[in-house]
Amino acid sequence: MNSRRDFLQKSAIIAGGTILASAFDTRAYAIFKNRIAPSDQLNIGAIGVNGMGWADVQSALKVPGVNLVAICDVDKNVMDKRMNDLSKMNYDTSKVRRYDDYRTLLDQKDIDAVVIGTPDHWHALIMIHACEAGKDVYVEKPVGNSIGECRAMVNAQQRYNKVVQAGQWQRSQQHFKDAVDFVQSGQLGNIRTVKVWCYQGWMKPGSVVQDSAPPVGVNYAAWLGPAKTVPFNSSRFHFNFRWFWDYAGGLMTDWGVHLLDYGLLGMNSPIPKSVSALGGRFAYPDLYEETPDTLTTLYEFDGFNLVWDSAMGIDNGSYNRDHGIAYIGNNGTLILNRGGWEVIEERQSKSKVSKPFLPSSDNGLDKHWENFVSVVKSRNMTDLHCSIQAGAHVATVAQMGNIAYRSGKKLEWNEADHAFTDHAINKEYLMKEYHNGYKLPKI
Repeated sequence: MNSRRDFLQKSAIIAGGTILASAFDTRAYAIFKNRIAPSDQLNIGAIGVNGMGWADVQSALKVPGVNLVAICDVDKNVMDKRMNDLSKMNYDTSKVRRYDDYRTLLDQKDIDAVVIGTPDHWHALIMIHACEAGKDVYVEKPVGNSIGECRAMVNAQQRYNKVVQAGQWQRSQQHFKDAVDFVQSGQLGNIRTVKVWCYQGWMKPGSVVQDSAPPVGVNYAAWLGPAKTVPFNSSRFHFNFRWFWDYAGGLMTDWGVHLLDYGLLGMNSPIPKSVSALGGRFAYPDLYEETPDTLTTLYEFDGFNLVWDSAMGIDNGSYNRDHGIAYIGNNGTLILNRGGWEVIEERQSKSKVSKPFLPSSDNGLDKHWENFVSVVKSRNMTDLHCSIQAGAHVATVAQMGNIAYRSGKKLEWNEADHAFTDHAINKEYLMKEYHNGYKLPKI
């Protein structure tokens, strides 16, 4: 591993951006990698490869010197599919080991870093165990499925001093950075309201179906892990885990951590002083979900309010966009989403400010991986675009919104205690209860 670290530090200029992975085609990657000594390459293992975990792997393999040497999934069918995908990519699958237990993967000494692409309720435990095992980590968002887990993940990174990047790849897109620079330039004037919305017409829960035996090849007990044991149901599995509190937090934590992140970044915001929320299962009352498909959340900060507005089954969001962030100032409103950004002037303001639509021009996920690999090489943690601390911050804010909705209360936050002022709420919601013999390490 020392030889790898020596090489990684010497080659930081390459992964740091002088030669971008997006400039290479597949054949060029292979040629470049063949020029790097095997002992000097970065070996990664992927844990959970059904959705974003697999998207992460594909972006990782575009970075020169990165090799996939292991995959792990509790669904054999998914692993079979991914091995087939690798073959189609002309990747040497003989070098990729397969595991159904992430702990066995973490025991492998030749793995330098891991990707965690599991359902949310597994993120904290695997990330902490990976750091304990000496691995650097790229963990999908939201980093934790509870506020307590977020805190534990930050503590683990600090104790083991490993590189941990949260998968909020929008932080690596240039147009998001440019928009935030404009917000912070002061040209919008006093910003009193930030609106963050997510209207996803294509998203819908699964049908109400009977419980059944798990599909052949699925280790359902391992999929449940620390969540409470319930019978298998196909409408709670794979993509649809998002709509159940045991495993995730609905749109608030699925898209919210991306979008709220930039609402908070633009305003240099700490944890809000208070939060309240209203919503429900209004769009799909007959489908199988626990999380709200319609939610409005109000966050109170010093000097401004932030509003979260989400809806499944509808695409017509604010400003005729299905998602975005609007910083509403006295001189103008900046509207930002994954497509680009613009500024609409305030007609009554004497300080006219406007800007035509500026589209996105890069691949945020690819650039996020370039950044992660660069920091693995340099060991300069401050260069991470989305550290575990940043990921935990926005995940905590998103969890606060869900807790306000579930409790039906306006909640106040005590930053000194890193908890709500309502002790009953803290006891019920601050930390997920672990089941089936699993325990979150105390760090």
